[in-house]
Amino acid sequence: MSEFVIAPVETPSLAVEGTSSRFPIRRVFCVGRNYSEHAREMGHDPDREPPFFFMKPADAVVAAEGSIAYPPLTQDLHHEVELVVAIGKGGVDIAPQDALDHVWGYAVGLDLTRRDLQGVAKKAGRPWEWGKAFDQSAPATPLVPVSRIGHPDKGLIWLDVNGAERQRGDLADQIWSVKDVIAYISQSVALKAGDLIYTGTPAGVAALQPGDVLTGGVEGIGQFSLTIAAR
Repeated sequence: MSEFVIAPVETPSLAVEGTSSRFPIRRVFCVGRNYSEHAREMGHDPDREPPFFFMKPADAVVAAEGSIAYPPLTQDLHHEVELVVAIGKGGVDIAPQDALDHVWGYAVGLDLTRRDLQGVAKKAGRPWEWGKAFDQSAPATPLVPVSRIGHPDKGLIWLDVNGAERQRGDLADQIWSVKDVIAYISQSVALKAGDLIYTGTPAGVAALQPGDVLTGGVEGIGQFSLTIAAR
């Protein structure tokens, strides 16, 4: 048996709604600009771009509850509420018509973004990691199994800050559906059980301040409430 030279870290995981079980997280894929109005508010034409992706570390996923620390190195932290897809069965070159068979369940997530650092990276043609892949940057609600809710393809997705509306959209507004996103990713890399996909955010992304209270959710899947703590 192999011996590790240091103690292995604990496997990141998400709770499963209504149970004591947990879903182990392997990788986190994030879809960029997957709602037309959000693509436009970021200065892009959604009708001309194929889907593109960035990654977050598995341990960036934390429970969307309690408080999340305002991260270092930024003065412009933004919220992006998203549908999260949990892969329960891997595959390569998955056909769109078979893609939903690979989904274990769904959750509601936040793609927290250091927008100023992302902007600098964009201008310099550099990777987005410093703006996207920091600690606690991917809060999520407990997963709800497909066996309980099926595969939602429409329904309200929303986020409020301090009780004021920030983001409102519908899952039906996604440019690339869940099955298309799964198929597209699997053409490039092997999807495996434990992978999560954050499927993009509707319009209305904006800055957060310490002390802000975020509430949000996806109709039929779940909702969350958390506070941005001090810097």
